[in-house]
Amino acid sequence: MRRYGKNPDEDDIRVRPNRKGNRPRTSIRPKHEDACEGMVLTVDRGRLTCLVEDRVILAMKARELGRKAAVVGDRVWLVGDLSGAKDTLARIVRIGERSSVLRRTADDDDPYERVVVANADQLAIVTALADPEPRPRLIDRCLVAAYDGGLDPLLVLTKSDLAPPDGLLERYGALGVPYVVTTRDEFVDGVAAERVREHLTGRTTAFVGHSGVGKTTLVNALVPVDRRRTTGHVNAVTGRGRHTTTSALALPLADPQGGWVIDTPGVRSFGLNHVDPSRVIHAFPDLEPGTAECPRACSHDEPDCALDAWVADGHADPARLHSLRRLLATRERHEGD
Repeated sequence: MRRYGKNPDEDDIRVRPNRKGNRPRTSIRPKHEDACEGMVLTVDRGRLTCLVEDRVILAMKARELGRKAAVVGDRVWLVGDLSGAKDTLARIVRIGERSSVLRRTADDDDPYERVVVANADQLAIVTALADPEPRPRLIDRCLVAAYDGGLDPLLVLTKSDLAPPDGLLERYGALGVPYVVTTRDEFVDGVAAERVREHLTGRTTAFVGHSGVGKTTLVNALVPVDRRRTTGHVNAVTGRGRHTTTSALALPLADPQGGWVIDTPGVRSFGLNHVDPSRVIHAFPDLEPGTAECPRACSHDEPDCALDAWVADGHADPARLHSLRRLLATRERHEGD
């Protein structure tokens, strides 16, 4: 068996020829025991802005991490220049285990899964009741992504002065999703932000929503003034908003008790090609035990599904099963159908 040491022989295939100071290749990686822990705040074209203690550091991913990518919300370990001074660049050498992930695909037939946010506790789904019109299918898809990724959903309904919220609230009543209903005036006087803040304190919350629903305006009201982002407007003819948020960004909540909000780009679609029904059922603890008798790889919406008998025997509310099946069905349909 060939051994590699300080003096490899000429047959050693790990020696790269014609280079001064060649050393045999090794699979041993440095442990970086002196690395400092930080949090990824945003990612822009391969550069990651991280918070290390009270300093904002610009960093890049170390080559040794391979294809593993860090996203907003990740806990990471960095080495190099951690001063935060201008024109300095640190290296991310380790990415921590994630407690949750918000994922999406560009379309339902896109096999490439994108992790949007890591380690968030909650997903705030912001939708307007009018101008632009609500899109229940998009809300359903965001709920599925939240349940699949281990985030608690929060429904934020804006512009209730233009249309009543009753229809949407009835649609999601069986799911028990907490909600906040606001008006345009409450956005101006800060009441909307205070109502939402009650659900955010001490937590990390990702905000998602269609452009023009007031998502970034709401985020701006929740964070310190010097951290606010640019907002857009809704076109009066098309009812569509302008995308002003182009990348996810983590911002500290302006609250003495702490917390983070993560503003994400406005979405027009939310692909769910990556979602496994067996993970979504975990968000329905009253229905999950009933799946024990389901056939293998059951979609929970087929003739042999054991959930029908489970509900018929009184173990769960039929409305809950209907809601589960509606959410799972939305995986098979394109937004706008």
